[in-house]
Amino acid sequence: MKTPLQITFRDIPHSDALDTHIRDKVHKLEQVFADIVSCRVVVEQPARHQQQGKLFNVRIDLGVPGSEIVVDRQQNEDVYAALRDAFDAAKRQLDDYARQL
Repeated sequence: MKTPLQITFRDIPHSDALDTHIRDKVHKLEQVFADIVSCRVVVEQPARHQQQGKLFNVRIDLGVPGSEIVVDRQQNEDVYAALRDAFDAAKRQLDDYARQL
């Protein structure tokens, strides 16, 4: 990756375990498609009504040559499940992009 990975946590405390988990997931994406130019991951927990529970949003912006892949997965109560779903969607989009090339 040409630019360093950017990980942002909004409205949740920084967690080394989450940080490591995200870095592992990004490394797996790089194995699928080696020409990733940049990657930005945002994990947030927006303010919700008390009865809705704590929901997490994950947004992944991948810069690839000639394009940008954006994945925005919202509203999962488990942050690891939200990350899994978002990175699975990013992997599918990277596979599609690689096939188009």
